[in-house]
Amino acid sequence: MANELVTILTAPKPFNDPNISMIQHNALSSWLALGEEVAVIVLGDDEGVAENVKKLSIKHVPGVRCNEKGTPLISSMLEIARRESSTPYLAIVNADIILFDDFLHAIKRIGTQLDQFLLVGQRWNMQVMDKLTTVKEFSALKKNIRSNARLHPPAGSDYFVFPRTCYQSIPDFAIGRAGWDNWFIFKSRFERWKVIDGTHQVTILHQDHDYHHLPGGQIHYRLPETRHNVALGGGEHTIFTLLDAQYQLKDTRITRKPLFLRKILREIEIMPLTMFHSQLLGKLFYYLFHPKKGYAAFRAALGSTKVEE
Repeated sequence: MANELVTILTAPKPFNDPNISMIQHNALSSWLALGEEVAVIVLGDDEGVAENVKKLSIKHVPGVRCNEKGTPLISSMLEIARRESSTPYLAIVNADIILFDDFLHAIKRIGTQLDQFLLVGQRWNMQVMDKLTTVKEFSALKKNIRSNARLHPPAGSDYFVFPRTCYQSIPDFAIGRAGWDNWFIFKSRFERWKVIDGTHQVTILHQDHDYHHLPGGQIHYRLPETRHNVALGGGEHTIFTLLDAQYQLKDTRITRKPLFLRKILREIEIMPLTMFHSQLLGKLFYYLFHPKKGYAAFRAALGSTKVEE
């Protein structure tokens, strides 16, 4: 539709667990509550996805490409989004994240100033016990976040907003596993797009849950698919976090993030990537700043050379 601003993409978990089902219902309902400027596309063929999405009158697109373990690929998700939507902005959001109206305000504010950017930010963690549907219920929930929720460390990100012209070609990352989100931040810095930390202006709520839906109940960053994501992204030197955002959205303005010693050292570390576009130098600097990992990589390379001999 002509007045749609952003298309939100997500690939939810199966709806066979009552708690996960409620969490995902809350998340999807909060996106719908943002109004007609938001389009939502749900992808994937897991149990209960089609039926539950239909109840909410949300667009469901089956047939997303998956890896050998059945995990949807973000490259396929973006291909589908560009085919099925025409909004100027795209957003990848985890299906356990509740959004509020400041999400839209931030996109509009940034979009009037920048043609290429990545908007990311920290989340708040809180256990939500009730099924929520209406704007009034979400407004009441937002009022309690600052007093009842916990701000997650800046190492992880759960939403990514960018113009549809960005990220035209990406590796076949598995969603829901670590590594791809870090690469998105790396890619933005590598291409010299502005990475904007929206933590101060964009309130997002992650609903607490366990990880029994994952193999062995392990947290996603311990899974082999995570290691594969990191390898697809180029290696550990492409693991970027919110620390690597150059800008922040604060007091309704886009401003430079303040410099401190750790930030300055990090900017020196990633300079070969962000300024000179050199993967080789980027890896070298990474190992210089992380000598233990450099030594481990050297030993591993030496070992593989001996095996070949």
